[in-house]
Parts: sequence; structure tokens; C-alpha cells
Amino acid sequence: MFDVLKEAGEKFERHYEMKRLGYDLNTIEDRVCEIYKLRKEDSFSRSREKVKSEARALFCFWAVRKLGYGQRELGRRLGMTQPGVGYAVIKGEAISKSNNYQIKD
Repeated sequence: MFDVLKEAGEKFERHYEMKRLGYDLNTIEDRVCEIYKLRKEDSFSRSREKVKSEARALFCFWAVRKLGYGQRELGRRLGMTQPGVGYAVIKGEAISKSNNYQIKD
């Protein structure tokens, strides 16, 4: 029981720290566009192109896991369903780990 509370507290602190440092959805979007060499207006279209799909997944992963945004909230912003965002978070985590991508440069 205490491990669950401790983990929740640590997660909250990570989210708060990222926001305190100035990270928000726009910051993450800028970083993803930089990594994938996309223009902002092209980055989160509903395209299934590999580059855009990966960029969207990485964005979802960072937004949900690093900043604490809800999947439903993010889905509304991106025009995706909540399960679609959930899948993208998992895919984005794998992309982040395999390429060693970080939010910070």
C-alpha cells in the first residue's frame, strides 16, 4: 500500500518539476518537430506516414508520462480516441527508449 502511495507521490513530483521548468505541450511539440524535422502544422496531422506517426507517438508519450496530461484530454487536442492515445503512448515509449530521445536537448 505504501509503495503505491510513494510511487504516486514521485510521479506527481516529476510532473510538477517538468512544468516548473517550463515544459508544456508546446515545448514538447517543438522538441518532437526538431527531432523529426517537421513543421508544426504538419506534425500532428492524422497521417499514417511513418515519420508523422512516430512523432505523434513520441509526443503522446512525453505529454502523458512526463507531464501528466490525461489521455482523453490529449485525444481531444489531437483528434484521436482515448484508446488511440494509449496505444501511441506505448509506441512512443518504445521509440524514446530505442533512440534514447530526451525532452531536453
